[in-house]
Amino acid sequence: MAPTLRPGSSRWRGLGQLTPWLLLVAGLLLVRFSKGAGFSDAYALITRPFWPGPAQRDWVSAASDLEERSRLQLLEQDNDRLRGLLNLQQNGAAIRRVSAAVIGRSPRGWWQQLELGQGAIQGLATGDAVLGPGGLVGRVASVTPATARVKLLTAPGHEIGVWLPRSRRHGLLVGRGSSRLSLRFIDKDPDVRPGDLVTTSPASTLLPPNVPVGVIQSLDEAAVPAPTAVVQLIAAPEAIDWVQVQIR
Repeated sequence: MAPTLRPGSSRWRGLGQLTPWLLLVAGLLLVRFSKGAGFSDAYALITRPFWPGPAQRDWVSAASDLEERSRLQLLEQDNDRLRGLLNLQQNGAAIRRVSAAVIGRSPRGWWQQLELGQGAIQGLATGDAVLGPGGLVGRVASVTPATARVKLLTAPGHEIGVWLPRSRRHGLLVGRGSSRLSLRFIDKDPDVRPGDLVTTSPASTLLPPNVPVGVIQSLDEAAVPAPTAVVQLIAAPEAIDWVQVQIR
C-alpha cells in the first residue's frame, strides 16, 4: 500500500526549502539598509583576538619615535651643511681672487717660477698667494702692469711656515727643486705620520691661513737636530696651466 502524504508535512517541507533563500534575501536587505555596518561589526568581533596588544603598540610607537628622531637628525645635518655653504659663499665674497693663465716658464727654472698673464692692472702685487687646483703653489715675486712672476714653493731654498692640523704642530717647509719638499720640525717628537695634511699656518699674516699645501709622504725620525719629513704638494706645479691669485 503506497504511503500517503499529509498536507501539514508537505507545507513544512516547502518552508524548509525556502528558508535558505529567505535568509539570503534578509541578509541582502540588511546590507542594503545598514550600508555594510553589520559586516564590519562582525569582522571586528571575529578578528579582535588577533589585534595588536600593548607590546605591539609600544613597538610601533617606538619605531615611529625612532623614525621621527632620524628625520630630525637628517634635517639638522642638512641645516649644518647649508650653513657651511652659506659661510663659504660669504667668505668667498669677502676674499678677492684673480684667475690667471700660465703664459711662460723657463726649462732651466721649471721648479722655480711661473709667468702669469695678469699683473698690476688687475690688482696683483708682490707677496700675493698663488693657488693651483687643490692648494698653494707659490707667491708673487714681481709684477708688471700686465704680467706677474711667481716664485714656486718648489724653488730650492724657498721657505714658508706651515701647520699640521692633526698633531697641531708647526714646521718649516723648504723647496728642493722637485715636486717633493722638505719639512723641518722644531719639536723632537712632532707626532707626524704619512698621510697627514699640511696647511698654511692659521696665524699666518703673509699667506692666507689654513690653505692646503701638501701631504706627508715619509718621515725621517733619525734626522738631527729634529725629525724631518718629505711633503708631496697637492697642486703639482709641473701640470698647472691656470692659477688663482689671492689679492691681499
